[in-house]
Amino acid sequence: MLTEVLNTVWATQGILWIALAAFVAGIVRGFTGFGTAMIFLPVAGTFLPPIAALTVLTVMDFFGPIPLLSKAVKDARQNDLVRLLIPMALILPAALWLLSYADPQIFRYLVSSLAICLLLCLIFGLQYKGKVTTPMLVSIGVFSGVTGGFLGMPGPPVILFYMAGPYRAAVVRANTLLFLFSFDALFIMIIYVFGFMEMEAVFLGLAMVVPIVTGNLVGAKFFNPEKERVYRFVAFCIIAISAIKGLPLLD
Repeated sequence: MLTEVLNTVWATQGILWIALAAFVAGIVRGFTGFGTAMIFLPVAGTFLPPIAALTVLTVMDFFGPIPLLSKAVKDARQNDLVRLLIPMALILPAALWLLSYADPQIFRYLVSSLAICLLLCLIFGLQYKGKVTTPMLVSIGVFSGVTGGFLGMPGPPVILFYMAGPYRAAVVRANTLLFLFSFDALFIMIIYVFGFMEMEAVFLGLAMVVPIVTGNLVGAKFFNPEKERVYRFVAFCIIAISAIKGLPLLD
């Protein structure tokens, strides 16, 4: 049984492209604290059905940032995280159930469109300088649960909030990294409980751990919290390339 699963994994169409996407996504995650789904899913969605693509992403992404967690905990705004994670966790199962009925082509268009919308908001300098309230954070958490469960991209609402707010690059990187790591752990538990877990996708995700962990370490090596403009520019460019590449009309 195990041999058959492993043979299926290595025979996956586009496995080299998937591995390359995992490595690049790891670099971006290590450098910015986010971007894994926006880099990986448009590529993986070209070769895998939606639930399988999300499973691979979540399994590999759970291990990818582990070397970075201790530093992130020190830099993070932990009260914000609690108010984001609880509502996200409550809405995620319903959103994931909707995904199980999604058309793969529509899934790919939605993933790329959400990434592009986030990018445009950031490029045009959307900013929020008011007071951060609990209802605001709860709303962002709910929205993140919807986009995370249905599109596999819990990050955009949280990323947009932090990058548009009055936060230093180190805080943005830490909070988004910890939020997305927590999402991955919760997602794995939910797909197991609901019976959505596919062993071929799990093993493919485990196979992608090496490229994504390597990428995380490379990205973290180049992170410099003093170079805010470089940090944003690199993240914007890679998100744009990935989102455009994932559009079905470019196949």
